[in-house]
Amino acid sequence: MEEAPIREPVLDAKSELIDFQWKLGMAVSSDSCRSLKYPYVAVMLKVADHSGQVKSKAIEMTIPQFQNFYRQFKEIAAVMETV
Repeated sequence: MEEAPIREPVLDAKSELIDFQWKLGMAVSSDSCRSLKYPYVAVMLKVADHSGQVKSKAIEMTIPQFQNFYRQFKEIAAVMETV
């Protein structure tokens, strides 16, 4: 699997998360999927930057990618509880 290039962060210390939506979907056609009917998680973030401009960011993850994402958030939460 090819690694995604590093991009600017969706959130920084001066950003505000306005909305977080998610859905579980099933791919029915794709140029990049070998097999159809592949489950995925889609996340839509709405973020306001320091000037108040709202941007939307969509992220799609396979189930294994989402499970890794979830594990990392659990680690973050555990560290934050110690602060």
